[in-house]
Amino acid sequence: MHLSDTNVVLIVDDISTNLEVLSEALTDAGFDVAVATSGESALRQVEYDLPALILLDVMMPGIDGFETCRRLKANANTKDIPIIFMTALSDSIDKVKGLSLGAVDYITKPFQQAEVLARVQVHVQLRNVSTALEEQNLRLKQEIEERIAAEVALQQLTQDLEQRVAERTKELSQAFHTLQKAQVQLVQSEKLATLGQLVAGVAHEINNPVNFIYANIHHANHYIHNLLELIQLYLIQCPHPTADIQKKIKEIDLEFLIEDLPQLFSSMEIGAERISEIVKSFRTFSRHDEAEVKTVDIHEGIDSTLRILEHRLNPKSAHQAIHITKKYGNLAKVECYAGKMNQVFMNILSNAIDALEEVIGTYDCFIPPTIWIYTHIVEAEYIAIRIIDNGPGISQEIQKRLFDPFFTTKPAGKGTGLGLSISYQIVTEQHGGSLCCISNPGKGTEFVIQIPLRQSTFSYYKWQPSPDLFEFLTQS
Repeated sequence: MHLSDTNVVLIVDDISTNLEVLSEALTDAGFDVAVATSGESALRQVEYDLPALILLDVMMPGIDGFETCRRLKANANTKDIPIIFMTALSDSIDKVKGLSLGAVDYITKPFQQAEVLARVQVHVQLRNVSTALEEQNLRLKQEIEERIAAEVALQQLTQDLEQRVAERTKELSQAFHTLQKAQVQLVQSEKLATLGQLVAGVAHEINNPVNFIYANIHHANHYIHNLLELIQLYLIQCPHPTADIQKKIKEIDLEFLIEDLPQLFSSMEIGAERISEIVKSFRTFSRHDEAEVKTVDIHEGIDSTLRILEHRLNPKSAHQAIHITKKYGNLAKVECYAGKMNQVFMNILSNAIDALEEVIGTYDCFIPPTIWIYTHIVEAEYIAIRIIDNGPGISQEIQKRLFDPFFTTKPAGKGTGLGLSISYQIVTEQHGGSLCCISNPGKGTEFVIQIPLRQSTFSYYKWQPSPDLFEFLTQS
C-alpha cells in the first residue's frame, strides 16, 4: 500500500485520555484513526497497515518514542512515514534529538486541538504531494528508460551523459540521412518510371500515325504532280475552254495553285520528318525498356534531351534565344543506365535554362545567353561531360547545400529540391562516378559529370578540374 492511498493517522501513547482526545479530534476532521499504547505494538501494527502519519509520544514504557522512531526510519517500508513527536518536555535538546532522528515536527502537551489538526493536515498534505511527485518521477523515469532502450537498443546506461547524448545524436543524424536517402531514391525511381512510361507511351501513340503520314506523303506528292501535268496538258490541248471552266479556273486561282501545291507538299514532308525525329528523341530519352546497364552513345542521350527542351531554348516575344554550343569528343560507347543518365542531363540542363531565364534580358549582343556542352575522355577509362552556362552563378554558401535532398532556391511551387540530389545519386552511387559544381556569382556555372566507360571499372576516380574553367567566357 502506498502512503498516498490511505488517510489513517496512527496515535502511539500509553495514556488513554490522550488517545481519546486526539482520536475524537482527528475523526471529526475526517481522518481514520488507529491507536497503539506502546512502541512495540506500533512497530507490529505498521507492518500490515501503513498509516499516512504517526503521532508518537516520547515517554512510554518499554522502548521510548526516540527508539521507536529510529526503528521506523531504519525500515525501508516505514522510513517515509512522517512522524510528529508528542512531548511534555520543554528541553530543546530533546526536540533537536527527535528531529535529528527523522521526525518532521513536534507538539507539546497539553494539546491544542487546532494546532494538532493544523500540523497533521499540513504534514499529511505534504506527504501526499511528495508521494505523488515521487510516483510521477518514477513513471517518467521508466518511460524515459523504455524510450532510450527502444531507440538505441542498449542494455545499460552510460555514466557519461555528454557522450551518450553525442552518440544518440549521431545515430539520429545517420537515421535521418538514411531516411532522406530512401525518400530520394523512391522519388527518383517513381519519377523516372513515370516519365519513361509517359514519354515512351506518347512516342508509341504518335509513331504509328506519323509513319503512315510520312510513308504516304511521297506517293501523294507523286500523284499531285501527275494531276498537275494532266491539267497542263489539258490547257495546251484545249486552249479555249468553256465559260464555266474559265470561271472555275479564276475562282481557284489555278496558276497560283499549280505553283504553290508542290511547295505545300514539300513543307508537309519536312514537317513529318521533324515529328519523326522528335518521336525518335522521345524514345532515346526515355529508354523505358532498358532497366539494365546498356552500351549506348552518350551523345544521343544529350541530343535527345536538348530536342525535348528545344521549346525553352527558342526566343519568346522580345527575349533572346538561348544558344547551345556543343563540342563533342571522340567517345566510345559507354556502359550505363541510359534512361537515368538522360534524367541527369535533363535536370542539369533545365537548371541552366532556369538560371539564364532569370537574367536573359541583361545580355549584350557580344555574349548572348549560352549553354556550352563538352565531352572528352579522362584518364583513358572515364568520360567527362561538362555543361556550362553564362548565367548569374551560384554563391559558395548555396554550393555547399546544392546536392542536399529537398534543398532549393526556387520559389514555392517551382522546385522540389530533388533534381540535383537525384542526379548526384545516379552519377556517384549507381555509376561510380562524380558530379561537381564550379561557380562564382556573376561568372556562370559549370557542372562536371564523370562516369567510367565500363561499369567494371567502378572505382570512384576523382577528377580534378582545371583552375580556370570559365576562361572561355572571356573569348569572343
